[in-house]
Amino acid sequence: MNKLAPADLWKLEDYARERTAFRARVLAHKKPRTIHLGAHLTLVFEDRLTVQYQVQEMLRIERIFEAEGIADELAAYNPLIPDGGNLKATLLIEYDDVEQRRRELERLRGVEHDIHLVVDGFAPAATIADEDLERSNDSKTAAVHFLRFEPAAAAIAAWRAGASVRFTVDHPHYRASADLDPRQRDALLADFA
Repeated sequence: MNKLAPADLWKLEDYARERTAFRARVLAHKKPRTIHLGAHLTLVFEDRLTVQYQVQEMLRIERIFEAEGIADELAAYNPLIPDGGNLKATLLIEYDDVEQRRRELERLRGVEHDIHLVVDGFAPAATIADEDLERSNDSKTAAVHFLRFEPAAAAIAAWRAGASVRFTVDHPHYRASADLDPRQRDALLADFA
C-alpha cells in the first residue's frame, strides 16, 4: 500500500466539513478489521484509510497546519500501513476497572509476543511487536502495542484459496483464539498486494 503524503490529507477547514461522513466511513471500514481475542484483547488492523483518519484526527486535535508538523505526523503513522506482504495491527489490552487493569498489565508482560496468525496447514506467521520502541518492561506491559504479522507467501496463497485463518494468544495468563469470519478474511486479505 502506498504511504500517505501531505497531498492525501484535507486542510483543517476542509476536514472539519468532511469529518462526520469520513468518520462514519472509517468506522464501518474498521468493523471487519477488528478481531476480539477473548474479553480483554482486541486487534485493530490498520491500513491506509485507518491511518489517514488517525493523522487527520491528530492534525485536528493539535491544530497542526504547518508543513513540518504534518510531515512529523506522517512519519509517525505511515509505518502502520501494511506494505503488501504483511498485516499491521494495533493491540489494545482493555480492562474497565483501573485496579484490575494495573494488575493485569503486570501479569500480561510480554503478551504482545504471544499473539499469532495461523493459516490452516501452515506454521504460525512471524509476529513482530513494537518495532518503534519496547512497550513492556520488567514490571508490566503497556495497554497498547503495534504488531506486524509476516505470513509466508504460500500461506497467503492458501488463505486466498479458502484456508481457514485464526488469531491465537498463548500467554501463560491469557489464552484465546478467534477464527476469522468471511468478511474479516476478505478485509484482511486485501492488505496483501
